[in-house]
Amino acid sequence: MDGPAADSRPAQLAGGQLLAAISTSIVGILREHYGRGPMKAKTYALDDIIVVVMRGSGFTPLEQTIMDSGEPERVVNMRHDFQRIMTRRFTDTIEELTGRKVVAFLSQAHIDPDITIEIFFIDGPLEGFGAVEIIDAG
Repeated sequence: MDGPAADSRPAQLAGGQLLAAISTSIVGILREHYGRGPMKAKTYALDDIIVVVMRGSGFTPLEQTIMDSGEPERVVNMRHDFQRIMTRRFTDTIEELTGRKVVAFLSQAHIDPDITIEIFFIDGPLEGFGAVEIIDAG
């Protein structure tokens, strides 16, 4: 045995299983706290960046009423406020699933088409997901 910490720590997911777990977890958080989730979610991992793209979240009756009144930007602002409030929950989930620390979180909502993206920058590359970095482009 390697000690109690090693025994109690769950095995880290990798590859497609990790990406699916991230998509499922983020959608689950939205469903739990927002009352609905997107019709489609896809997670991309590249080096030290994780991007969750969600499409077709649909709008609550309140959001639809605001959009019908000609003020869709208010819905975008409301969704941004929600994402800001949920930052800790989202980042904790990513950290738990990846074993990495989230150093930055960005979120963007778009109305037409209905797309929301969550971008997580983590403290190091994920195993199996690479990128090419150019340090001095000049």
